[in-house]
Amino acid sequence: MTTDSKRPLTLRDVSEATGVSEMTVSRVLRNRGDVSEKTRSKVLSAAKELGYVPNKIAGALASNRVNLVAVIIPSLSNMVFPEVLTGINKVLENTELQPVVGVTDYQPEKEEKVLYEMLSWRPSGVIIAGLEHTDAARAMLSNAGIPVVEIMDTDGKPVDAMVGISHRRAGREMAKAILKAGYRHIGFMGTKMPLDHRARKRFEGFTEVLAKEGVEIEDREFYSGGSALAKGREMTQAMLERSPELDFLYYSNDMIGAGGLLYLQEQGVSIPGQIGLAGFNGVELLQGLPRQLATMDACRLEIGRKAAEIIAAQLEDPDADIEKNVTLNPTISYGDTLKRR
Repeated sequence: MTTDSKRPLTLRDVSEATGVSEMTVSRVLRNRGDVSEKTRSKVLSAAKELGYVPNKIAGALASNRVNLVAVIIPSLSNMVFPEVLTGINKVLENTELQPVVGVTDYQPEKEEKVLYEMLSWRPSGVIIAGLEHTDAARAMLSNAGIPVVEIMDTDGKPVDAMVGISHRRAGREMAKAILKAGYRHIGFMGTKMPLDHRARKRFEGFTEVLAKEGVEIEDREFYSGGSALAKGREMTQAMLERSPELDFLYYSNDMIGAGGLLYLQEQGVSIPGQIGLAGFNGVELLQGLPRQLATMDACRLEIGRKAAEIIAAQLEDPDADIEKNVTLNPTISYGDTLKRR
């Protein structure tokens, strides 16, 4: 059988290939109705051979929804989010739901546009990173009429549900560990925080604890774009040339922290004796470094799982009693760059 390659296949094409009615083909492909096993096998084999894909939009017209979950994240290059997506997929692969991803590049206006386009396809749910959105985006989320889960952060009020960690608490816990180890001359390096609300909140929690002990950040530097590993090297070198008295460097993420670690090792600096280091996220890729960077796990896989579970549970039973505010507790890994006392 030949078909016009520019025309999408229809039920009629499968019907003609198998010699059974379009209604029977439809029953088989929707797994509905009483159809013999012989006919079912024949139809499924033909559909697979032809490469037939059912038109879900036609089916969605009746329900006003498609079996897609919109997942809106700031970045795919940031190693944090692929692991979150893995957690989401592990749950949804056992359902009829499929995640579809939109990327915002940490830009509120782009998030608004991506959300608008996603919602126009009438997904069954939304998983979106962060609690900070434009007024227009928040209005769209509030009035979408579907389950919405905001992820990665619980320092704020969600539109519907939220799953994440308290970044302010994460910053406070790291500051306590650094001070307990005896460090007092601290520098900070991170992303430009107006674009990264979670990094900003960690910084706020971090400086709050330092202030209570009469300690201030003595030097700081921020970056955007480019290789985080290279930026970490560059910023660390520049900061220590400006402020050679620093005895601890706190990085807003592990990748720039790893760049700083590699630079200091090349310079023969004693770590963590002469200078200590810590990052954030617990990136597994960095476990292959000669020395393990102190860090804090951001619970990424579990965040993805929990968010997807909330979406699936709400769709299965809208009246079910579901925990909608889930705060996970990350732990510090001291590695080889933070003294224990």
